[in-house]
Amino acid sequence: MTSHGQEKTAHHGTQSLVHRGTGGSISDDEAVPDEDPTNSSGLLLERLQAWKHACGYLENYIATTAKMQKAHSKEYEKVLKTVSDPLKEGQHFDQSIGGIAGLFENIRSNTQGIANSHLETEKNIRGSVLPILERLHAEIKNKNKELTGGAAKGAKIVDKARNTTQKHIELLGQYTATFDSHGGKIDPANDPYILQRGIHHRLNKQVLEENNNRNDLIAVQDSFLRFEAHILQTLQAAMSAFVQYVGGQADLQKGMYSDIVSTAQRIPHDFEWKGFLHRNSNLLVDPSSPPRSVPHISFPNQNHRSTQPLIAGTLERKSRAMGALKGYSTGYYVVTPSKFLHEFKDDDDLRKDPVPELSLYLPDCTIGAVAGDKFNIKGKDSSKGKVGGVFAMSSEMAFKAHTPADAEKWWNVIREASGAGNVTSEAPTDSPATSPIQSRNVSGASGPPRYQERAPPLQTQGLPPQSQGQGQQSAGGLQSAGGLQSAGGLQSAGGLQSAGGLQSAGPQSAVSARSVGGGGGAVGSPVAQQSPASGVERQPGQY
Repeated sequence: MTSHGQEKTAHHGTQSLVHRGTGGSISDDEAVPDEDPTNSSGLLLERLQAWKHACGYLENYIATTAKMQKAHSKEYEKVLKTVSDPLKEGQHFDQSIGGIAGLFENIRSNTQGIANSHLETEKNIRGSVLPILERLHAEIKNKNKELTGGAAKGAKIVDKARNTTQKHIELLGQYTATFDSHGGKIDPANDPYILQRGIHHRLNKQVLEENNNRNDLIAVQDSFLRFEAHILQTLQAAMSAFVQYVGGQADLQKGMYSDIVSTAQRIPHDFEWKGFLHRNSNLLVDPSSPPRSVPHISFPNQNHRSTQPLIAGTLERKSRAMGALKGYSTGYYVVTPSKFLHEFKDDDDLRKDPVPELSLYLPDCTIGAVAGDKFNIKGKDSSKGKVGGVFAMSSEMAFKAHTPADAEKWWNVIREASGAGNVTSEAPTDSPATSPIQSRNVSGASGPPRYQERAPPLQTQGLPPQSQGQGQQSAGGLQSAGGLQSAGGLQSAGGLQSAGGLQSAGPQSAVSARSVGGGGGAVGSPVAQQSPASGVERQPGQY
């Protein structure tokens, strides 16, 4: 039973040591209050830390702003380099004030001013604003040290005194329990009476420390009101100085940009152009001068004898090959000293490049005789160049002048250019033959060969093999062996050949020749067809 009482007393004493309250007031009926004496001082220290961090944040903000101002100054130096060089082709602009050159000079000076203002703002912030916050930061640190060395230290002393009192109270409880269990047999030093008096002594000392600590805390709390007011006043002064420098720089920068804009807007719209006209009047086109015209222009060799035509004018031409279909067409013709006969659509040199439609080198041509207002020329077209001239075919062309006198005039010039050896006595006719050598029939009458309409192809299917592909011969000697041959020697093998030997490359089919003497004749066999493009011969009945 005695041991049970001792354990109970010891458990109660231990619980009183461990459990402490956090209240701000102390009850008079408790020897050792449950509240922690360091709570008040700790709270005040924490508040000082909050103010110190707030001041540090603001200090970092302003310091970083100062760095930014310096960086902006360097960046504006880079901006200034973009316009520091003189304008390229600057001679095109008026160098006096009030033009583009003056505008760029204004941009340079204002940009340099902006760069300098940022650098000056950075110096002002570091020299005037940051020291205010640095001093305030130091004051908060000193206040923290003061609180740590004063009220916080007193709170630790109070806590120590309370622990001492609590131990003696627990010791009194232990020996009062021993007194009850052993019937009053206790050592003199541990007499509950002595222990109780010792508790009073230590309790008195504890209360003195508690009261002293309380007075210190009250004084600290009162000083906090004044100290925080000082902190706010200092922060406000620092921010006012900061805004004064930064805002002044912003206003200065805005004014410089406004000056650039106003300088640009004051330039008259025609200022640069009028100055440019005045400086370059000797190089620019004079609007009052008359425009140029081709008739008044001269160039080297313009009147050289090789450029003057021997004769020029309009003629009508009909090609012997296609004349039957097209008839005569009018063109502009020129005989040049280079002995060419050129054909143009017209004599207009301005609308398009005057490239000849036809060019005949007269020394290589054969010139027929004049018949009224007509004459013929046979030759090759050389207007397509050397390559085209190789494949060009010689053809006869009939020309027709406006009057016989004009025809005689043209013929004389052409004859002189071609040479007397190239002139024949053959006069032109209205025949659409493709050769100057006229085709003849058996009776000797001149004129173009006459042909009947196309006959239907012979039916060769089912005939004996020896009869297929063989030609038929009429009473007049007309033979068809893939073609027709008349008594005059007209032969068709993919074409027609007259008595003069002229062969036509055009395809012929189912042609019949007249009999001897121009009377009724037998109808010839179908003539073998030959494609002019491919040269492949087609037998009768093949299509």
